[in-house]
Amino acid sequence: MEQQGHFPLSAQTTSLVHALLDTPRLIHRRLSTEDANFILELLNDPSWLQFIGDFGVRTLEEAHNYILQGPVEMYGRLGFGLYLTVLKEGNVPIGICGLIKRDALEDVDIGFAFLPGFGGKGYAYESASAVMQYGKQVLGLKRIVAITSPDNLRSAKLLEKLGLRFERMIKFSPEAQELRLFGADL
Repeated sequence: MEQQGHFPLSAQTTSLVHALLDTPRLIHRRLSTEDANFILELLNDPSWLQFIGDFGVRTLEEAHNYILQGPVEMYGRLGFGLYLTVLKEGNVPIGICGLIKRDALEDVDIGFAFLPGFGGKGYAYESASAVMQYGKQVLGLKRIVAITSPDNLRSAKLLEKLGLRFERMIKFSPEAQELRLFGADL
């Protein structure tokens, strides 16, 4: 069932880009510029703005550029990145989840964000578990980390459920917000 405000994927979109990860309820695939509507919605969701930050993406063109300069660039450079998470039932995008290599962190980190209408159903855990398994089995990662803002208690709880443990507070620059760093050996 399509939910108002969410953009189901066209059959053409899913046939052009194959699933990278498949779980009982979800498909994960690389983002493409065809996902600009969804990315625009996600990056302007109040929870994204509160816990992740304002990336200044306000138009479809800016969402298109975010996809190309962020996830697509990382796919080309590293072979991994953030993936679109789609419900199998109804082919509805619900969030993003994937692996990121930040210059400021020694290890690869897992990142995720889901639209609030899909919270409390176990999708984030199902998605992040699959991404971590992919990182270990396919990419050969030995360790994974994650960062959260100090007030993002839901994400911290999910990270702990995934087996990551709080390690320390970090800052990416002197003027940046302090973040919680979680980590786990795989």
